[in-house]
Amino acid sequence: MNHDIKFKLIKADLALSDYVESFWMLHNGCSEAKEIIVLPDGRMDLTLSQSLIQPFQIVCSGLETQPQPVILQANTLIFAISFKLLAVEYLLGKSISNLLNDAEHLPAKFWDFDPSDLLDFELFCKKASEKIHSLLPQQIDSRKQKLFQLLYQSHGDLSVSYIAEQTHWSQRQIHRYFTENFGISLKKYCDILRFRASFDPIKKGQLFPEQHFADQSHFIKHIKRFSGVSPKQLKLNQNDRFIQFLVSPSE
Repeated sequence: MNHDIKFKLIKADLALSDYVESFWMLHNGCSEAKEIIVLPDGRMDLTLSQSLIQPFQIVCSGLETQPQPVILQANTLIFAISFKLLAVEYLLGKSISNLLNDAEHLPAKFWDFDPSDLLDFELFCKKASEKIHSLLPQQIDSRKQKLFQLLYQSHGDLSVSYIAEQTHWSQRQIHRYFTENFGISLKKYCDILRFRASFDPIKKGQLFPEQHFADQSHFIKHIKRFSGVSPKQLKLNQNDRFIQFLVSPSE
């Protein structure tokens, strides 16, 4: 591992768990830029960042459906919030369908963040948590809450028809909800969650499917579809390219 690249992740507390997956920090302490690859993980990120050549900025990233090469400039520091999709409507109050495989800059004082928030990761997590707590809705659509609980508990290993039946929401309505708000179909989102669920087993050297996949060939094809490489190459993670493999939520 390149010890100049530091990646730290902290899980959100239980009270925020319907809306926030985690907080994370990425620091490139190298004197040179580094290319990394961001893999689809089914989350929407809000990032605060700064480097020697880039001033402080706040960016909202939409869902990824393919591996995204990113140039991490020298001495770049990033603090981020990884949101679950329920946060899009209830915390941000807007659609991110236009941000599929893309991102947008937010105002410099969004949620009262400023450059000083990049000085201490734990204080950033505390401030962000307090802000999110203040925005939590008193009521939410029970169908949407149930839908996302099913998705995350199963890691996407459910049929659309089963989800519709359990949420008492038609498949057509669910499809419209996903495409209008997130720019992606529910089926595609389930595929991404199944891909994300393979991270930990692959890191541990389990290069065969234990669940979520019909057979070995299906598993390999699925991993290549979202990462661009085979499970074996993903496990090797040469030059720490796949940044999400440096640490995972279970650690």
